[in-house]
Amino acid sequence: MNWQGKTVGYAITGSHCTFEEVMPVISRFVAEGANVIPIISNSVLTTDTRFGTAQNWQKQLKDITGNDIISTIVEAEPLGPSKLLDVLVIAPCTGNTTSKLANAMTDSPVLMAAKAQMRNQRPLVLAISTNDGLGLNAANIAKLLVAKYLYFVPFGQDDPVKKPNSLVAKMELIPEACWSALEGKQLQPMIVERSSQA
Repeated sequence: MNWQGKTVGYAITGSHCTFEEVMPVISRFVAEGANVIPIISNSVLTTDTRFGTAQNWQKQLKDITGNDIISTIVEAEPLGPSKLLDVLVIAPCTGNTTSKLANAMTDSPVLMAAKAQMRNQRPLVLAISTNDGLGLNAANIAKLLVAKYLYFVPFGQDDPVKKPNSLVAKMELIPEACWSALEGKQLQPMIVERSSQA
């Protein structure tokens, strides 16, 4: 994959336990030539957790991408008219964001960016990370599976014994899923084994 000349929107929502897993993916995009525009949700902007401080994660994003972070709805809105992004990935994409996206809600910078991308009929890729993917959020995922211009990073149950409703994408497949999306294709297989505990 040659990402030279491509602009990738990389949006992060509040599955804080997954942040360490996705930072190398962002580095890979940059190493392969992509211009990566970081976008964060309100949770990522303000919440310190046992996985790290908001300030630390934001510093990493700026250091890796070399770009300012889009962290408000006002900053995200111009992504529509400018048609800046060739592809937008939300990774990790929480159940909260999944639910709102499926129901056309736009109350965060990430959701505004997603709305702008779909308005432009350009690919939007979701790397879900949600404890209720096979619970109440299953209906929302189903709605998004049939949406135009929307693709998924292959996902599966990460802990079927202790968290039987939980679904998490294979984050290492994000670049491949985005490349397929640029070609108008869903990376297959979409449902994969994510855990050896099954």
